[in-house]
Amino acid sequence: MNETVKLTQFSRQGGCGCKIAPEKLYEIIHDKESVVFKQLLVGNTESDDAAVFDLGNGTSVISTVDFFMPIVDDPFLFGSIAAANAISDVYAMGGTPVMAVAILGFPISKIQLSVAKEIKAGAEKICHDSGIPLAGGHSVDSLEPMFGLAVTGIIPTENVKRNSTAKEGDYLLLTKPLGAGIITAALKRGVIQEKHLEQAMKHMTTVNTVGTELGKLKCVNAMTDVTGFGLAGHLKEMCTPGNLSVEVYFEKLPLMDGVKEYISKFIYPDMTTKVYSSIATVCNELNSEQLFITCDPQTNGGLLLAVTPDGLNEVLSIFDAYHIPYNTPIGRFTSRQEKMINVI
Repeated sequence: MNETVKLTQFSRQGGCGCKIAPEKLYEIIHDKESVVFKQLLVGNTESDDAAVFDLGNGTSVISTVDFFMPIVDDPFLFGSIAAANAISDVYAMGGTPVMAVAILGFPISKIQLSVAKEIKAGAEKICHDSGIPLAGGHSVDSLEPMFGLAVTGIIPTENVKRNSTAKEGDYLLLTKPLGAGIITAALKRGVIQEKHLEQAMKHMTTVNTVGTELGKLKCVNAMTDVTGFGLAGHLKEMCTPGNLSVEVYFEKLPLMDGVKEYISKFIYPDMTTKVYSSIATVCNELNSEQLFITCDPQTNGGLLLAVTPDGLNEVLSIFDAYHIPYNTPIGRFTSRQEKMINVI
């Protein structure tokens, strides 16, 4: 490990907190004149985790890309988190990853090349653990270090899960605790407690492999992962297409240790305010604690599921098999109310 370089000092923002604000991204992506391909089941017209292309033989290809600037100082850990975050997008669609290639931006005049090798090694470890090769990649000499993967996956077409297909009455489940953005903000400020950092790193380097099994279940009406737009931002994406609202049971939200302590000291990442700006008009009034938690940008966050009431036990049995302890619904989708998101 290289202990002399603090990677976070080279980045303005880190992890999925680097994302362009939701309303700006929408303006960039959504083009009424885009060419339509019949086989493209999921693409730019949706705000989903990956693109899905139907091969016409009962199988579809999943393609996704994700990269960001350092969220931690340790290069091996940075590579591990970035890789896990990218691979998890395939699982968020219900698929299975088969291959990855790397994307590296590196300021070669500022940081030793050995650091880049450590970043790559961290990614290779996650890819190996996921049963896929890191088969190549592309690099540029950049002002700030950046790293991520483009990942290819496959899925039976009938198992594809979207983030836009929740139904009224569905329960909301989450597979990981919230708070990654707050914890890493505390790290960047130099006030993090080691035990809190260790827990957050464990979650951020854990690939959401349970997504493949959840993708097989008809009772899972919709699925996504919570990343840079926070819980509230991703709920907006889930509610908008079906003209739904969602009740969020705030006291039921799983949190990483230390989150409320750092909130009390007003420690939070810059992206939080951007997320809140994107949901403020569609959300009920939030107190400061509710805002900082529901708008906290996650990096490789948990899977967020819309589950039918009669399928809840089936999903929870899979959670149990994968040692996921968060077995209490955190909310429920309703018919459209005055506000789209209601934190109660």
